[in-house]
Amino acid sequence: MRSTAIAGALAALIVSAAAVPAARASSPDGTEPPVIDADQRVQLSDEQTYTRWAYAVTRGSVRARPLARSRHVGQLRLLTEDGFPEVYLLLASRRDAHGIEWVRARLPQRPNGVTGWVRRSALGAFHLVHTRLVVDRRALRVTLYDRGKVRFRARVGVGAPGTPTPAGSFWVRERFRVRGHSLYGTRAIGTSAYSNTLTDWPGGGVIGLHGTSEPGLIPGRPSHGCIRLKNRDIERLYELARIGTPLLIK
Repeated sequence: MRSTAIAGALAALIVSAAAVPAARASSPDGTEPPVIDADQRVQLSDEQTYTRWAYAVTRGSVRARPLARSRHVGQLRLLTEDGFPEVYLLLASRRDAHGIEWVRARLPQRPNGVTGWVRRSALGAFHLVHTRLVVDRRALRVTLYDRGKVRFRARVGVGAPGTPTPAGSFWVRERFRVRGHSLYGTRAIGTSAYSNTLTDWPGGGVIGLHGTSEPGLIPGRPSHGCIRLKNRDIERLYELARIGTPLLIK
């Protein structure tokens, strides 16, 4: 009877283990242990409650697959269009047959939505954020979540029908104060989104969240693609939306 009970316990343990879809491993930065899938890829971000990002340290080539001979899909760069250190949002990592570690990253380039694999050595230290931004173009609202909980919400202005704000998954690349009496208000947050038409964002084509000198147009669709907030709202959001925060525009 004892052997029967042991066999039954072992069978239950095997069934329980088989039901777990992914194993846990130690994290690259000691927090939020990432998930390992069937292809031995380590998940670095879920883009909802935890997201990792890094600066580029070399102008490395980005590949379609984690292989040195894979198709070229982009090139890392060191600076944004506005001269700030370029930021890459990190999705997963894995090692190839030669033991070289590769990282899958979202790329700040046209067309929007491109991802690729870059050697780990081309990136600096991994950083971790728990925030997430969501811009709802229909409701004309921006919401910031921290570890899945709402921390901030405000009405916004988005792109006009002829110059729409693009939809997709992006992230915060830069943050700065705007000096003087500016059309862009008091604060600005640069993202990885690019307009397919025109934009009122300095540098040409990059979508940003910023304040306004015309608060009466918010909420609405007055812009060339950028996301406008009233100055009091962009000042609050500026303090909460850290570098690397993922941004969903829907």
